Amino acid sequence: MKRLKWPSWLPIDPYILLLLGTVGLAALLPARGTGAEVANGASTAAIAFLFFLYGARLSTREAMDGVRHWRLHLTVLACTFVLFPLLGLAARGLEPVLLDHNLYTGLLFLTLVPSTVQSSIAFTSMARGNVPAAICAGSFSSLVGIVLTPLLAAALLGSTGGGFSADSLLKIVLQLLVPFLAGQLLRRWIGGFVARRRKVLGYVDRGSILLVVYTAFSEGMVQGIWHQVSPLRLGGLLAVEVVLLAVMLTVTWYGAKALGFHRDDRVAIQFAGSKKSLASGLPMASVLFGAHASLAVLPLMLFHQMQLMVCAVIAKRRSRDPQAEPQARPCLTPGPAAASRIAVGTGTRSG
Repeated sequence: MKRLKWPSWLPIDPYILLLLGTVGLAALLPARGTGAEVANGASTAAIAFLFFLYGARLSTREAMDGVRHWRLHLTVLACTFVLFPLLGLAARGLEPVLLDHNLYTGLLFLTLVPSTVQSSIAFTSMARGNVPAAICAGSFSSLVGIVLTPLLAAALLGSTGGGFSADSLLKIVLQLLVPFLAGQLLRRWIGGFVARRRKVLGYVDRGSILLVVYTAFSEGMVQGIWHQVSPLRLGGLLAVEVVLLAVMLTVTWYGAKALGFHRDDRVAIQFAGSKKSLASGLPMASVLFGAHASLAVLPLMLFHQMQLMVCAVIAKRRSRDPQAEPQARPCLTPGPAAASRIAVGTGTRSG
């Protein structure tokens, strides 16, 4: 019997359906009392283990080989951690007319998280762009984001009352950075094991994120914060995110052309520089916002699904470009390890 596969023509990522199902479960059966304490403890351990695996997967040597394509990587990092946050700050003028304070805080947090890895690679490949560059750019963004996202949150969310504090920074270090560094240190001994069981550990990754979502939305239900969101506010949030994605897709494509990048590099810049990682953002939001994490991650979840659907259409159109080359110019030096092995992600299409 052939293994059942998700129909490629469906625009919704199956993992997004699992996330939505988890949100529904939290709404119907939120964790309370002792159950909430157990869920919080398990979520904390899952987040630490998730970033430990990130560290164990990333080959520092291979990632550093891509530094020679530094203009492309700096462009992606500037889009992810400079232009995105500036647009997020500009959206403050929409509060409280279009967005309430909690949704704006979540939108601003969305602009601070790293880029995706897996989906950037997939869409760049589909569009016949520079796939190795997308691998490097996504990996660098994830690595830099572990440090830079909390620092940006301290500078920007602190002033908006987003729940960030010195204690949150300490939690970020202990739950995210320390496990990541531990994974890097132990990679010499466990890297092969992780690589051989990447598919199985991918399920562990996804299960960890589902647990984080369940815990965050359970706390939100118990606190009653979902009653603060009206359908009109959600519609306003979607409209703002449509504009945000459209601006970033336009700037990354035409900005890269103005900077003199070739077509295959522009494809990598557009897909790596216009997207945000749900896999990295959810654990960070859980640490930063606590009981308010459910509203904080709502903009990220909506934006993530939107970017997948829109970028899938764009990638298909780019693949028909007459100047598309069958083989993209590499940014990595040839080596025994496949390029995909340096990706820092969950092993899902979501990225």
